[in-house]
Amino acid sequence: MSKKTFKFILNTIPRPILIRLSYVARPIFALFLKGDTFIDPIDGKGFKAFLPYGYGKQRNNVLSPSTLSLERHRLLWLYLKNDTVFFSKNLKVLHFAPEQAFYKRFRKLKNLKYVTTDLNSPLADVKADICNLPFTDNEFDVILCNHVLEHIPNDTKAMEELYRVLKPGGYGVFQIPQDLTREKTFEDDSITDRKERDRIFGQYDHVRIYGRDYFDKLREIGFQVDEVDYTAKLSKEEITKYCLAKGEIIPVVFKPQIPSQAGISSLKMFK
Repeated sequence: MSKKTFKFILNTIPRPILIRLSYVARPIFALFLKGDTFIDPIDGKGFKAFLPYGYGKQRNNVLSPSTLSLERHRLLWLYLKNDTVFFSKNLKVLHFAPEQAFYKRFRKLKNLKYVTTDLNSPLADVKADICNLPFTDNEFDVILCNHVLEHIPNDTKAMEELYRVLKPGGYGVFQIPQDLTREKTFEDDSITDRKERDRIFGQYDHVRIYGRDYFDKLREIGFQVDEVDYTAKLSKEEITKYCLAKGEIIPVVFKPQIPSQAGISSLKMFK
């Protein structure tokens, strides 16, 4: 399959349908590209190349043929696996817009009470608006909300809801596409044309470009924020082998414990 054909498929087929079709296409890609140059750490399989991916400008060697993971997914997997007790501690987890690379694997983990939510995803257990969640206060130990907030016009309200349903002492990972060279987040509600949004924001359904102030906005909501550069812990060879984006930041947020128990639950979440 040529890059042009692959790009056409990704950009024209609605995402819910593409998710269903990928279950059929994935084994074909994995067999065709089998090799030992690159490794997907999520399933341990090796390939001679990863697939190209990207809206507008495509990136080479980024989409795993087996799990359909991107750089950010593989980076998050390594972080959760190596630096947290996500895979061993009994946790109630809320996962927004669950990614295929994670969905079945997290669902099978006996230690997790795993809840998925989204407005449109066929993988969502609960159809819900992130700005008006049907969950009780302080309900979840962990929240995964990755590459969601850039789609939400009122991201402040969404962040407030995430804070509300996270337990004190719990943590979340709120990855977003971020321009770390940009000090301030850029958004303009008057830009509604799909082509203009694609050109300016990098994707037709994005409403902003987050800058370095994203972390401070989370802090203003009440979260403690750890700006984790996990690739700094890895060797150059590992970054290449896993096809990661060097310097990508994982925003890990914490809801503070009550003063008398400060730090107790949070410390138990990590190795």
